[in-house]
Amino acid sequence: MTHDDQIDWGRLRAARRACTRLLSGSRPLTIHERLTALTAAVEPDVRPDFYGDGGPVGELEERTAALLGTEDAVLFPTGTMAQQVALRYHAERAGNRAVALHPLSHIERHERHAHTQLTGLRGLWPTTEQRQPTPEELRALGEPFGTLVVELPLRDPGYILPTWDELTELTAAARESGARVHFDGARLWNTTAHFGKRLDEIAALADSVYVSFYKDLGGISGAALAGNKALTAYARTWRHRYGGQLYQQWPAALSALSGLDTELPRLAGYTAHAATLVPALAALPGARVHPAAPPTHEFQLWLPHSAKTLNAAALALAEQEKTWFLDWTDAAPGLAMAEVSLEGPAQDWTPQEVTEVGLRLLELVAAGSGGPAARQA
Repeated sequence: MTHDDQIDWGRLRAARRACTRLLSGSRPLTIHERLTALTAAVEPDVRPDFYGDGGPVGELEERTAALLGTEDAVLFPTGTMAQQVALRYHAERAGNRAVALHPLSHIERHERHAHTQLTGLRGLWPTTEQRQPTPEELRALGEPFGTLVVELPLRDPGYILPTWDELTELTAAARESGARVHFDGARLWNTTAHFGKRLDEIAALADSVYVSFYKDLGGISGAALAGNKALTAYARTWRHRYGGQLYQQWPAALSALSGLDTELPRLAGYTAHAATLVPALAALPGARVHPAAPPTHEFQLWLPHSAKTLNAAALALAEQEKTWFLDWTDAAPGLAMAEVSLEGPAQDWTPQEVTEVGLRLLELVAAGSGGPAARQA
């Protein structure tokens, strides 16, 4: 949603929550609803964790390690903290503070340069193109590096994934140079359908893997760093030093466990259904889907209108029809972009319904007012 001064955020949240149908994302829940769901999912005699010891936290770490095929996993309050610990560990083991990563990666764009400010690392960019790097570009860096970071999927350019062969060749090229490999796998959960591989097979290509518990799984918060026991012992030490040794994390752990039970098994189906809806979105007047054939259920949709007019129309549509379509941000003058996530609510939509609602949204845009008259135009 664009950060426009005229947006009534209270009205917007109320409208979205009142919607009975959503195309992208999920219905906002109240605290009471979240707590009720957590209570229903836990046995009455389960004890809370204390400083990460036992309880739901211990179970979550064990299940995450088993899914990723690693020796161990460590729960962190945030992915930013988890990744900083991973990069610190690899730099010390490799004896090289240079990190090869994409300039559009989360580490470079959304963590306030924590890897440079906290650990004194420096980034090297194999490519500035809006795609994953290639082995040839990695070899052409012209200087040694200690760690390769691969974000799977690479979100900012459009949730982009390499092919399995490209990924294996890229990680092999890093190892040929003596570097270690870290996967920024915040959304690694939803890559299995694209790669045609299990999570443990994907994670086996890296020395460490970070996964998020609220992205795609719908958890409250939290992340895990997975790898061998030398890494996780180091991670627990530095988690404490960074202030991540929380007294209790059972709410986050319980919601993550619920996500592993309920959402993880559905993600491949989300991707399959998204493939049926993408052509309907791409057929809207002036629309462009990026990537053209999304590898997961998350991608970008571009329309030749301002975000302000599209968001006003989306709000009017929500209030008139109890249907939420998409949130928009300005990408360029007269061009807006929506990050689309075809999660659980989208599974009930047909391509015809996507087209019909999309055209009604554009009718509201054309009418300019977002009022009922737009439906009569």
